[in-house]
Amino acid sequence: MIKRVIIGIILNGGALYLTAYALEDVSYQGGWMFLVVGAVLIGFLNTFIKPVIKILSLPFIFFSAGLFLIVINALLIFLLKYLLDVLDISGVSFQISGIGNYITAGLVFGLINWVEHLFFNKK
Repeated sequence: MIKRVIIGIILNGGALYLTAYALEDVSYQGGWMFLVVGAVLIGFLNTFIKPVIKILSLPFIFFSAGLFLIVINALLIFLLKYLLDVLDISGVSFQISGIGNYITAGLVFGLINWVEHLFFNKK
């Protein structure tokens, strides 16, 4: 169980890093501290918040053939930024502006996370 949590944190941190690297309008400060804190928060959001949002938005997911999942990922990235702002951890920040950038970041983050889990999350 601990091994799965650590792998999840590493994969989410990697996805956050690659998303920020791939998109010029997404950036962070805090180096490894951001990646660890961000990965833990994304893991929390994916475990507890994302399933509820997916159930509530099931009709949208169905009628959009799954494309609404990008919007859900964008919402989770928004919640990550909000939580980081509320927690106000010294030296750790996440910058992203505009709804279009959230949607693009949601798409990129989702794709990267999906590919990572294909290769590294073998059961």
